[in-house]
Amino acid sequence: MPNVQSVERALTILNKLSEYPEGIQITRLAEQVGLTKSTLHRLLATLSNLNYVVKDEETDKYKLGLQVLFLSRNLLNDSSIVNVARPYLRKLGQEVNETIHLCIEDNGEVLYIDKIESNQAVQMYSRIGSRAPVYCTGVGKVLLSDMNEERVNKILAHTEFIPKTPTTITSKEALLAEIKQVNKQGYALDNAENEAVIRCIAAPIYDHTGHIVASFSISGPSNRVTEEAIQTNLIDKVKQYTKEISKSLGYQGTYK
Repeated sequence: MPNVQSVERALTILNKLSEYPEGIQITRLAEQVGLTKSTLHRLLATLSNLNYVVKDEETDKYKLGLQVLFLSRNLLNDSSIVNVARPYLRKLGQEVNETIHLCIEDNGEVLYIDKIESNQAVQMYSRIGSRAPVYCTGVGKVLLSDMNEERVNKILAHTEFIPKTPTTITSKEALLAEIKQVNKQGYALDNAENEAVIRCIAAPIYDHTGHIVASFSISGPSNRVTEEAIQTNLIDKVKQYTKEISKSLGYQGTYK
């Protein structure tokens, strides 16, 4: 069945606005979504009336309204993974005093479903509900490591290996080799591959069936999350919390 055009356009607008938390003016938004200003204005008027979109009268910028948050209020709060993992990840965050992310795979991308902030002066800009590529994030590599070959190939066939930093993996072959290493060692690294000065270590969360249902990471500036800190402390930390969270989800298997 073909998509209803007006619904598809409205959802495209909401998706695009999610990329601009500070708002975007209608002329630029029209270019981004490929609609005329008149068509876009009518759709924005309807979305504004329903509080899915708000307009800043001083800047003439549109951004997401609170109705979007209302829609998602139960989606994340009722997630068993979030509810089970959060107490553990809060404790982990207190122990290492760095940002902790909890992520799942959705449509071939990393989806951030929870975040524990550190109290450090320099913090991560990431948001719950935001997305990231799988190829240049530790959490993404962990999620890929549990997938069968067909699923991995399907995701990577639609992946553009953009070199975000000098250390970003830029080929399918290099990524597959790293995923094999992740499988052996039980954790993954993002060595400033997604953001130039941010280093992360990520680990899996298993459910009762033995499959990876989520991944979590410790992230921070590379001058704090150093290679030495990873080797001497953080590997043990993430493996410890992999066991504790997975056990709470009913996993009774072995760990790497």
